[in-house]
Amino acid sequence: MADRGVDFSGIPKELRDHLAELELELSEGDITQKGYEKKRARLLAPFLPQITSVDLPLPDVQQQSSSGPTSGEPSPASSDRSPASPEASGPSSSSGGRRNRSGGARDDRYRSDIHTEAVQAALAKHKEEKMALPMPTKRRSAFVQSPVDNCTPPVLNLVPSPPENSVPPDVTSYTPERGSRVESRVDLPPNAMTRGMPRGQSRTSMLDTTADGVPVNSRVSTKIQQLLNTLKRPKRQALSEFFLDDSEEIVEVPQPDPNTPRPEGRQIIPVKGEPLGVVSNWPPALQAALARWGATQAKSPALTALDVTGKPLYTLTYGKLWSRSLKLAYTLLNKLGTKNEPVLRPGDRVALVYPNSDPAMFWVAFYGCLLAEVIPVPIEVPLSRQDAGSLQIGFLLGSCGVGLALTSEICLKGLPKTPQGEIMQFKGWPRMKWVVTDTKYLTKPSKDWQPHIPTANTDTAYIEYKASKEGTVMGVAVSKIALLTHCQALTQACNYCEGETLVNVLDCKKDMGLWHGVLTSVMNRIHTITVPYAVMKACPMSWVQRVHIHKARVALVKCRDLHWAMMAHRDQRDTNLSSIRMLIVADGANPWSVSSCDAFLNVFQSHGLKPEVICPCASSPEALTVAIRRPGARGAALPARAILSMGGLSHGVIRVNTEDKNSALTVQDVGHVMPGALMCIVKPDGPPQLCKTDEIGEIVLNSRAGGTMYYGLPGVTKNTFEVIPVNQAGAPLGEILFTRTGLLGFVGPGSLVFVVGKNEGLLTVSGRRHNADDLVATALAVEPVKTVYRGRIAVFSVTVFYDERIVIVAEQRPDASEEDSFHWVHHLLSIYSIHQVGLYCLALVPANTLPKTPLGGIHISETKQNFLEGNLHPCNILLCPHTCVTNLPKPRQKQPVGVGPASIMVGNLVAGKRMAQAAGRELGVLEEEGLVRKLCSWPTMMHQFLSEALQWRAQTDPDHVLYVLLNAKGVAVCTATCSQLHKRAEKITSALMERGGLNTGDNVVLLYPPGIDLIAAFYGCLYAGVIPVTVRPPHPQNLAATLPTVRMIIDVSKAACILTTQPLMRILRSREAAASVNVKTWPTIIDTDDLPRRRPPQLYKPPTAEMLAYLDFSVSTTGMLTGVKMSHSAVSTLCRSIKLQCELYSSRQIAICLDPYCGLGFVQWCLSSVYSGHQSILIPPMELELSLPLWLSTLSQYKIRDTFCSYSVMELCTKGLGTQTDALKARGVNLSCVRSCVVIAEERPRLALTQSFSKLFKDLGLSPRAVSTAFGSRVNLAICLQGTAGPDPSTVYVDMKSLRHDRVRLVERGAPQSLSLMESGTILPGVRVIIVNPETRGPLGDSHLGEIWVQSPHSSSGYYTIYGEESLQADHFNTRLSFGEPHTLWARTGYLGFVKRTELLGSTGDRHDALFVVGQLDETLELRGLRYHPIDIETSVSRAHRSIAESAVFTWTNLLVVVAELAGSEQEALDLVPLVTNVVLEEHHLIVGVVVVVDPGVIPINSRGEKQRMHLRDSFLADQLDPIYVAYNM
Repeated sequence: MADRGVDFSGIPKELRDHLAELELELSEGDITQKGYEKKRARLLAPFLPQITSVDLPLPDVQQQSSSGPTSGEPSPASSDRSPASPEASGPSSSSGGRRNRSGGARDDRYRSDIHTEAVQAALAKHKEEKMALPMPTKRRSAFVQSPVDNCTPPVLNLVPSPPENSVPPDVTSYTPERGSRVESRVDLPPNAMTRGMPRGQSRTSMLDTTADGVPVNSRVSTKIQQLLNTLKRPKRQALSEFFLDDSEEIVEVPQPDPNTPRPEGRQIIPVKGEPLGVVSNWPPALQAALARWGATQAKSPALTALDVTGKPLYTLTYGKLWSRSLKLAYTLLNKLGTKNEPVLRPGDRVALVYPNSDPAMFWVAFYGCLLAEVIPVPIEVPLSRQDAGSLQIGFLLGSCGVGLALTSEICLKGLPKTPQGEIMQFKGWPRMKWVVTDTKYLTKPSKDWQPHIPTANTDTAYIEYKASKEGTVMGVAVSKIALLTHCQALTQACNYCEGETLVNVLDCKKDMGLWHGVLTSVMNRIHTITVPYAVMKACPMSWVQRVHIHKARVALVKCRDLHWAMMAHRDQRDTNLSSIRMLIVADGANPWSVSSCDAFLNVFQSHGLKPEVICPCASSPEALTVAIRRPGARGAALPARAILSMGGLSHGVIRVNTEDKNSALTVQDVGHVMPGALMCIVKPDGPPQLCKTDEIGEIVLNSRAGGTMYYGLPGVTKNTFEVIPVNQAGAPLGEILFTRTGLLGFVGPGSLVFVVGKNEGLLTVSGRRHNADDLVATALAVEPVKTVYRGRIAVFSVTVFYDERIVIVAEQRPDASEEDSFHWVHHLLSIYSIHQVGLYCLALVPANTLPKTPLGGIHISETKQNFLEGNLHPCNILLCPHTCVTNLPKPRQKQPVGVGPASIMVGNLVAGKRMAQAAGRELGVLEEEGLVRKLCSWPTMMHQFLSEALQWRAQTDPDHVLYVLLNAKGVAVCTATCSQLHKRAEKITSALMERGGLNTGDNVVLLYPPGIDLIAAFYGCLYAGVIPVTVRPPHPQNLAATLPTVRMIIDVSKAACILTTQPLMRILRSREAAASVNVKTWPTIIDTDDLPRRRPPQLYKPPTAEMLAYLDFSVSTTGMLTGVKMSHSAVSTLCRSIKLQCELYSSRQIAICLDPYCGLGFVQWCLSSVYSGHQSILIPPMELELSLPLWLSTLSQYKIRDTFCSYSVMELCTKGLGTQTDALKARGVNLSCVRSCVVIAEERPRLALTQSFSKLFKDLGLSPRAVSTAFGSRVNLAICLQGTAGPDPSTVYVDMKSLRHDRVRLVERGAPQSLSLMESGTILPGVRVIIVNPETRGPLGDSHLGEIWVQSPHSSSGYYTIYGEESLQADHFNTRLSFGEPHTLWARTGYLGFVKRTELLGSTGDRHDALFVVGQLDETLELRGLRYHPIDIETSVSRAHRSIAESAVFTWTNLLVVVAELAGSEQEALDLVPLVTNVVLEEHHLIVGVVVVVDPGVIPINSRGEKQRMHLRDSFLADQLDPIYVAYNM
C-alpha cells in the first residue's frame, strides 16, 4: 500500500477529511480500486518516508548469515517487549523474560520477533479504522466461569450514538432500495393494540423511540444500531452481469487476479542424497544387534528412566533387555493358548499399550515382538471410554486386525473398568485380549529354544500410527529392511558412535523418539536417557540437567522443550552444554522454530552451547526421516535463512520479501536429504507434476528406508506410497516409486531443504493457501496473553458455502473478564491485514475443555468435529461472515413479467400455457320441493338464515343431539339437543333485550371458554338482531399478556355489551386486571350462567341475507389485527359448501378439536352442525393438554369417520404420544374408522408434521390417506377442504432457488435444494381461484407462482374498520384483473401459490386441478432482491442442532434476525450460533445478522399454531425477550 509507514497523527485534518471522502467513494462504487489507490498515493506522497531501494540478485531465496531472524539493527519494539518474550536478543533481555513459565504443548512454534512487531503494526492500523463491535448480550445466569467474573459486565457504548434523524445504513449492500412489503406496511390501525400493550398505545408508540425508529433504553436494539453503524461493505470484486440459476454458476468464482505472482523458474531436478555407506560388521537385522550387545556388552547401560522429580529411577542394561525380550518372545509364542492352537502366530499384529513414563516395559515389549516375529502396533493408553480419537484408534486396530494387547500391570490397573471388574470396551475398538508383560508373569525359555532371527527382508517389522487431517488414524507399515536401512542412514547422517549417551525428550512410541531413541540407539549400543512428558511438566530443565550430568553427546527435543528450558534456566547457573555435538530439533521443519532455536542459543551459548550443533530435521510417518541438518564444524558459517513473502507463499510461489516486513516469514533449512534417498518437489493437488525452482510443493521421497503401505488399506496406499512424478508435458520421470511426505517446501541453494508447512495444517481459502501454525503465531502475538492459554489454540477450516472458512478456537483463562475476551477476539480480526484472509469464526471455550492428544496438545480433528456437531460449548463467540463470504450470488434485478396485457390470450391460454385457475364443483340450486325434502329434510327452500335453521330443527327434531362437550377424562360434561340449544339462545336473547339496552346491529363480544355456552350465546345474538364477536378469554395466569388483546378487540369492534360467564366476569373486574387495563371503562357485562327462563316477545329476522351475521377477528402472523364481516348469505353458502364437500347429514358424527374463536374453526364449532344437522363432539384443546390421548381415544370410542383439528393439536399428539403407541394399542385405541382427519389452517401445509403423525399412528390403524389440510384466509374463511369424494391430496417437489425468484420449477424427489409441498385440500363447491401476478395483476400460466385470488359467494363482505380504509377494502375484496376477465370481481387472499393440473380425476371426471399454497405475501422477506418464505429458513434452522426446539426469523433494516428456542442446557446456547449461520448460508445464500437464543416458549404462537413473528420482532427490539445469548455476526 502507498501509505505504509505514514504517521497519521501528523497529517492535517483537511487531508484526513479528503482521505475519508475517498474511502466513501470507493465503498459506494463511485471510483475504481486503481483510481482510489492513485489518488490516495498522490495525497500521501509528501508524508511518505524515503525508502532506499536495494537490489538483491538471489536465484531462489534470500540468504542470511546472521544468527538472528534479521540481519539489520534490532527493531525499536524489542526494547520494550513484554516479559513473556524470551526471544529478545542478548543475555540481559533474555534473563528478563524468564519470570513466568507458561504451560502448554505447542508454544514452541509461535515465537518470533518479526512476527510480534508485524502484529502490533497491524493492530495499530486496525484501531485506526475505529471499527467498533457491539459486545454480545449474555444472560447473567449463564456460563459462570469463575468467582472472578460471574455476572454480565456493563454494556459499553463502543460507538457514539447516531444523530437524531440518521437512517441505519444498508449493511448487506445487496438489498434493493425498495423495502419489502413486511417493512412498508402499517400492521395495525392507529388506535389498535397488539398483545401485551396497555390501552392507549399503538404499535408504533409502544416503544419510546428515537426519530430513526430505534427504541430508547433498549440494550439489544442499541447494539444492533452500533452494528449497523460500524459494519462496512465487504470489499469484493465487481459482480458478473447476469444472474444464473444453476448451482455451478450461482456462486461467483473469484476471477484470477492479473497481479497474482506466478512461478518463473525452471523445472526442478530431483535431489540425491549422499550414497549410503557400506559397513563391514553391520548386523543382518536389528534383533541380531540386540543379541550381539546382550551377549558381549551385557553390563552396558541401554536405557535410564527418570521418576516424576527428574531423578534416575532405574537403568536397563543390554543384558537385561535381551533376556527379558527373549522371555516375552517365548511366552507370546508358546504360553498363550495350547500347543496345537496358539493365540499368536508369526506375522500377527499386537497392540502395545504402555505409558510414556514406563519406557523400559515398552522397549522389552517392542523387542520381544520383533524376536517372536509378531508385528508390534504401539498406541496411546486409553484413559476413558470417550477419549479424543478413541474411535479412530479403534479403526486402526480394526484395519490392522489386532486382537491382542500387551501392557504392564500398573497400566492395566489404571484402565477404566466395568462394574464387574473387566476392562471396558472402548468406543470403536474391536474385542481385545489383554496380556501383562511384567517379568514375574513371563516364562523363561527352555535351553533348546532359540528365537528365529532372519536376515532383514520386505516383511512388515512394525506399524506406526498416523492421524490424518480429518482425524482418521491409519497404520504405516515399516518393513524389516526399511527399519534396518533407516537405522543405517540415521547412523551415517548423525555420525553415531558406539557407547555414546543420548537424551530423548520425545515420545518413544513413534516418530523421531522411536527411530533414534529405541531403534538406532540399540543398533549403535547407545545409552538412552528418556525424559517423559510428565517429568518435563514438573521440571522443564530436567533434560538440560541430564545432558550436563551425563555429558550427553546428542539430545533429541522439540521447540517446546527449548522454550521451557529457556524459561526455567535461571535456577541452574552451573549447567554446561559443551558436551553436546548434536541438538536434534524434531519439529525444526515448522516455520516458527527458527525463533525458538535462536532464543535458546542466545540464552545457553554462555553455558557452552555451540551454534553449529543445532540440527533441525524434517520427518513424516510415511517417509520416516526426510532431511536432517548435519552438525557443522566449529566456526563454520551458519546455514542459510530465507525471508519469504507471505503473500507469495499463499499463492504457492517463493518470493523474497523486500517491501513489507509485516508480512514476512523467516524459515531455516532442515539440512540435506537423507543418505541413499532421492527427493522431488511436486504440486500438492492433482497429478504429481514437478514444481519449478521458485514454487512451493509437496516433498516426495524415494528411499529404501521409508514406510511401505497403510496396513490393510490398499486403496489409500496407492495414492501415497506409489507416486510417479511427471514433467510439465505429463510424461513420467521413470519407473521409480516415490512416497508423499505431507511436507510442503522447496529446495534452496546448495540443495538445502526448506519446509514451510504441512498438508494437514494447510487451509485453502479462495484458492490461496495458508498455514494453520502461522495463524496461531499471529493470534499469540496479538497482545500479552492474559486472555487465553498459550498452546491451547486450535485453527482449522470448515467448508461453508462452496469455500473453506477459517475457525479459531482458544481456551480462555478463568480469570479473564468478559471484556478482555471480547477485546482479544476483536483484535484478532487484524489477522486479515497480515495474512490477507478473513476469519469466519472466533470461539473461546472454558479452560481444559478442548479435546487433548495423549501428550497434551489439542486434538484438532476432534475439536473440529465438536464445532460442527454443536458440542464445543464456547463461552464467547464471534462470527464474521460479512467479511469472509464474498462469493454470494448477484442480487436479483427485477425482470419484466412475461405474461401481461400485451401477451396473446386465446381461450384459457396465456403466453402458450394454460391459465392457472381452478374451481370447485357447482353448488347448484335446489328448486324442487320434493328434492329438498329428500336431501335435506327441510320443508321449504334452503334457509337463508342460520337462526331460522335452528328454530326449524327445534320444532321438527327437538331431541336430536347436536353437540357433546367432553372434559379431559373423556366424559360428556354437557350436551345440547336442538330444542335445548334453541331455549338457551332464547334466554340469552331476553337478557340482551332487558339488560343490554342494545339497538339492532350493535356489536356484542362473546367471551367464553370453548364450549356450548359460546354456541348458545352466538344464536342468542342472532335472535336478538345484534352482531356477535367471538373473543378468546384472557388466561387467568397471564393476564398482563392476554387481557390487552381482549381490550383491543373490544375497543376496535366498538362493542356495546360483553356476554360472559361468572368466573370470567370476576376476572375482568379484578385488581390484577386493573394492572393491565382500565377496568372502569368496560361496556355492559352480562353474566349468562344463571339466567331466568324467559322467552323473548319475538325473534329477529334480518330483512335481507346480505346483512351482517357476525364479525370474525383474528391477529395474523404478521401481527395485523383484522376483523372481517360475514353476511347471513355468506354463512349459509359456506355451511352448504362444507356440507356437500364432507357429505354431512343428521346421522353423522364428527369430532372437533379446535379453538372456536375465528376462521374455519369457529364455523365448524358453532355453525356447521346447526346447518347440516350432524352431531359434533367438541374437544377443547386445553383439555388435551391435561390428557394427551383424549382426542385419539374419542375417535376410537365413538368410531368417528371425520375429524377436524389444528396443527398445534397434531404437534401435541406427535411429540407427546409418539412413544406411547403400544400403550394406546393396549388400551384398545383403534383409528381404522377415521376416513378423514383435516387440519384447519391459514398457512402452507406442514408436510413433515402430517407425515410424522400418519407414520406414528399407523400402528393404531390410521390410514396414511386420511390426513389432509384445509386452507382459508381473511377474505375467504374456507377455500379448500379435503372432502370425501375428491382425489387424495397430491405432493410435488419444487426447486427452492426458483421459488425465491417467484418461479415454480418442479423437480424429482431428493433433488438438491428441493422443497416438498402438499396440496391444500380440494377446492370447495362454488369457489373459483386464479393465480395472479401481484404487481401487474395479470393472470399467470399453469405452474407459475403468484398471488391466489378467489371468487366465491361465501367470501367475507370486507374489513370491519373504524377508520374507513376504503382503498384497502376495494383492493382486497373487490379487485379486478388487468386483462382476461376484467369485469369479474375477485378477493385477494394475500397468499402466494400455484395451480397444477394433475393426472388424477376429480368427482366430475375431469382432470383434477390442485392448489398449492406456498406462503403469505405479507410475511415474505425480501433480501438481496429475492423473496424468502420464513418457514423455509426456520425449517433449516430447526435442523441445525438437536437442541433447537423452535425458531423464527424476521428482518430489521435488511439484517436477518434468527430467534432459536433452546431446549437443552444453557451451555449449548453458543453452539447454535455458528450452526445456524452455516445452515442459512448453505441452504438459502443469506448471511444471518443476529442470532438470538431464548428459552422454550418465548416465540409467540396463536391458537392455530402459527408463529406471531411480528410480535416477536417487537419484543426483540424492545428488549423484552430475556435472551440467553445474542450474537452479532460481523
